[in-house]
Amino acid sequence: MNLKSDLSAGSPAAAGAPASRKLNAKQRKAIVAGTIGNTVEWVDWALYSIFAKIIADEFFPKGNGAVALLSTLAVFAVGFVMRPVGAAVLGAYADRHGRKKGMTLTVALMAGAGFAIAITPSYEQIGLLSPLLLLVARLVQGFSAGGEFGSSSAFLVESAARGRRAFAGSWQQVSVAGGVLIASLLGTLTTSTLSDEALHSWGWRVAFVLGGLLGLVGLWLRVSVEDTESFTASQDSGRTRTNPVKAMFVEHPAATLRVVGITVAGTLTYYIWVNYLPTYANLTTGIPLKTALLSQTLCLVVFVIALPFAGLLSDRVGRKPTMAAFAGGFVVLAWPLLHLLGDSFWSLFPVQLVGMLLILGYSSNCAVIMAEQFPAEVRATGIALPYALAVAVFGGTAPYVTTWMHESGHSGLLWIYVSVASLISLVVYLTMPETKDKDFK
Repeated sequence: MNLKSDLSAGSPAAAGAPASRKLNAKQRKAIVAGTIGNTVEWVDWALYSIFAKIIADEFFPKGNGAVALLSTLAVFAVGFVMRPVGAAVLGAYADRHGRKKGMTLTVALMAGAGFAIAITPSYEQIGLLSPLLLLVARLVQGFSAGGEFGSSSAFLVESAARGRRAFAGSWQQVSVAGGVLIASLLGTLTTSTLSDEALHSWGWRVAFVLGGLLGLVGLWLRVSVEDTESFTASQDSGRTRTNPVKAMFVEHPAATLRVVGITVAGTLTYYIWVNYLPTYANLTTGIPLKTALLSQTLCLVVFVIALPFAGLLSDRVGRKPTMAAFAGGFVVLAWPLLHLLGDSFWSLFPVQLVGMLLILGYSSNCAVIMAEQFPAEVRATGIALPYALAVAVFGGTAPYVTTWMHESGHSGLLWIYVSVASLISLVVYLTMPETKDKDFK
């Protein structure tokens, strides 16, 4: 794909505005800076779930591996509790002060918390203080992630014209998946090249240090970009709200509820298939973690490459049909996919790949469809807060619920959980208005 030509085709020049090479260059820079900055931020977030079993051994008392892992995943879930708080605070900050300032703050918080996890001593060294410090770091990361989605989604979608909004928005999810991919590569390299002793003592910590260093790169990129014309126009016209959270609930209640419904199936399937499936497969089938991570890495490569093309498809045929295909696919295929999981690479890889291909219908659309629900003065908050609430309930608890199901002997019922969530979102997709050609202010 030629990113330069696609951005040019989606620019205001292509939509009838005067041609300007400077504007095209500005759009390209915005897409690149927004994507790379978001990618490196999500490396730190994804590393936690990838190294969940090792973190359980390091930060919690030894003796009961299942309890330690569930405790680790509970901390993972608690991090999601902070996402609505971060969404409200940082989303409102981005609506009042600009997308650029919001994104700069979120990446700084995420990188700092990643460094903190890397240097926190183990439970054997400092006792209960160890899991407490881990909890604080994850709360900061959850706060950062809560504001990141709204700021970066608004920034990317506002940087494109009507005919390329889904394409531009898809790069938000390219960056998220890219962060997971880099984290997966780090996990694959460390688990494949280091002994278990080295991996537990220092190898996993090196991965977090590298993630933090990448976060500094993202910080530098975000400082260098200009804010969007939509935000500056809203500010110049006096439409900026002193309380975007209140304005979102009072003036746009239907759109707020719609974003929650849009998110339910997407976040649940994403966190099971894209983030946690290697650990889940290792627990339920005994497949070696390094084999499961290899499958995840290869599937993520396909997923990341396909995302912008799925965005272009949405710009051509619409948001509703592409999102309905995703949710309907999981309603039908959740049972056979989860029952095909086995203890070999070739029993995991097709399951993971099919699931990720279905998720394209959600991930390529989520940023744009949420952005199209709100005007500029509440857009970052409107995207971030209802999305974060849904993610906290369905995404943050997904690893914990799936592990609990396995430990309690109910792993065979996971497909029902996935199917019901997908059915809820399918109803929302089929009944919501099509926004592909909606005016965007």
